[in-house]
Amino acid sequence: MEIDVPAKDGDRLVVGATEFHVLHTPGHTQGSISLYAPTEQKLVAGDTLFQGSIGRTDLPGGDFQQIQRSIQGKLLTLPEETVVIPGHGDTTTIGEEKESNPFLQGL
Repeated sequence: MEIDVPAKDGDRLVVGATEFHVLHTPGHTQGSISLYAPTEQKLVAGDTLFQGSIGRTDLPGGDFQQIQRSIQGKLLTLPEETVVIPGHGDTTTIGEEKESNPFLQGL
């Protein structure tokens, strides 16, 4: 399947009654995005942010400093009660990750 229109930072996607805001969150890969549903207070973080961890940056296109900037500038600015749905593992919240994620301490 070919992408007809790539999603970019700031785009709005509507699925049923839910509107998602596209957040460009490079670092795991250069094209990584996260989808934030403000009315639902949910974030689909993909492979950017996990419970207690962050996405891998040791593969081609990965960049540790870039993923940290993405998380700090785009994800940690969301309300603390925002539920994070990662690409793998358990859900968490922005507040929990700010408090306990070792990769985010000092950001």
